[in-house]
Amino acid sequence: MKNVKASEIKAGLLANLHYFFKWLLISVLIGSIGGVAGTIFSYGVAWATDFRLSNRYMLFYLPAAGLLIIWMYRTFHEEGNRGTNMVIDAISSNEKVTAATGPLIFVSTILTHLTGGSAGREGAALQLGGSIGNSLGHVMRLDEKDEKIAIMCGMSAVFAALFGTPVAAGVFSLEVVSIGVLYYAALVPCIFSAYIGVGIARVAGLSGERFLIGSIPPVTIGTAALIVILGILCAGVSIVFCIMLHYSEYGYRRFFPNPYIRILAASGIFIVLTLLAGTREYCGSSMQLIESSIEGKAQYEAFFLKMIFTAVTLGAGFKGGEIVPTLCVGAAFGCAMGRFMDFSPSLCSACGMAALFAGVTNCPITSLIIALELFGYEGMEYFSIIIAVSFALSGYYGLYASQKFVYSKTKTEFINRRSH
Repeated sequence: MKNVKASEIKAGLLANLHYFFKWLLISVLIGSIGGVAGTIFSYGVAWATDFRLSNRYMLFYLPAAGLLIIWMYRTFHEEGNRGTNMVIDAISSNEKVTAATGPLIFVSTILTHLTGGSAGREGAALQLGGSIGNSLGHVMRLDEKDEKIAIMCGMSAVFAALFGTPVAAGVFSLEVVSIGVLYYAALVPCIFSAYIGVGIARVAGLSGERFLIGSIPPVTIGTAALIVILGILCAGVSIVFCIMLHYSEYGYRRFFPNPYIRILAASGIFIVLTLLAGTREYCGSSMQLIESSIEGKAQYEAFFLKMIFTAVTLGAGFKGGEIVPTLCVGAAFGCAMGRFMDFSPSLCSACGMAALFAGVTNCPITSLIIALELFGYEGMEYFSIIIAVSFALSGYYGLYASQKFVYSKTKTEFINRRSH
């Protein structure tokens, strides 16, 4: 009996060591390639943004960029490419991430930013990283289950390289696919890949995003109550934002079945809205909107306008990501409510970012981690409260239609339903 137990223990230890060193090597490979790709992508988006800001006429090239994006996807027979939803399905089911996904999202996102479309980059990073992980998994002849982990590794590496938040990037890939269940088998590979990716980005000169909160009041019953109220409102905003993004795509397809006409119509609408707004603040990723919100200077209507500009852009077929626009909306809304409640607009802006991220991605653990990596630990009590409230009250809405809720948000029961 003792010999049997000893042999089982030995076999278990050997299996664990095999898993660890196997994925250590694979993580180094995927993290390195993902880090390089993410770094080049980040510099490409930064160049596109700087060029657009220096040449305001680039806005009027938005229709040409849109037509080129549609043409590229049609040329490579990727008209049905579902972007991040396809990557999520590749992890949770048998769908494959096509090899063309990475290059196409790389070029099309830069084109969108170059001409001012309201989009982010981290959502594109998930597609780029997923494509890299899938392709390398195929080259290494990994089995079906290991290939899914490779996809998650690629997502973590590129996300970390772009945003500079390695822990959040490593956990996000595990959490976003199935709400209520974490893919713990991918924890070590994803964390290693994320740190390697961000390490390469830092060596290349990318420091990542960090924001300084002006003041953090002590936690009292009164301040906690204000944050709970803000969390309730943020949950509502996250639901509205998800509905706007989904229904804008549905509306475009209904009224403009031809993708070329659709992208031209969206370009015209976007240009007119920009001219009417009298500012280019809602073009591109709008990082300056986050900065002004953290400083307590964002306008009351800024969050809603960013929602509209983003829905007009992404719903029509322009490429990019939804995550940075989500953070912009959360920051601007939090700032507005902080000013209205006369309670630390800077802190409320940071809390709004964390709450909106939790509300639209349904990833509360990642939301807390990314808040801590972006703002530091001083506001942890406020972040944890508002994230919990927003996550609980945002229902089963989400950015990604392929995301599954394995367990209920309100009961300890198995539901296995998709987001809407």
